[in-house]
Amino acid sequence: MDQLMDSFRRGWRNPWFAGQMLTWIIVVILSFIVALLLRYTSMGSTTLPAITFFINAIGLLCGGYMSGKRAGQRGWFFGGMQGVIYTLILGLISFLAFDLQMQSNLLLFMLSSFGLGALGGIFGVNAGDE
Repeated sequence: MDQLMDSFRRGWRNPWFAGQMLTWIIVVILSFIVALLLRYTSMGSTTLPAITFFINAIGLLCGGYMSGKRAGQRGWFFGGMQGVIYTLILGLISFLAFDLQMQSNLLLFMLSSFGLGALGGIFGVNAGDE
């Protein structure tokens, strides 16, 4: 329990917290930009699924990178777990807020999120102290 509390006291230096915050910040900012583009340009909503995948991928790669860089070791694990946590939060939001049932595509999304986060974590660990 003491180890968990020490982890929370570290704040932004904590790889779990820093990775999740960066992921969510990037997803929110990019989603806002896409919403503005949809509203004020002639961009159609037919491209929205691809754009959503791209936004999630960028957020997970950056969050995994941050998590791996902060951890300094086992970047694939720290980054991959960022993807799993992100998927669980999205699944919980969709279940509670929108009353959507848990579906099998959530598992596929979780696996791809783990992979993208792990890739970002690998890059983060190998980035060193630049």
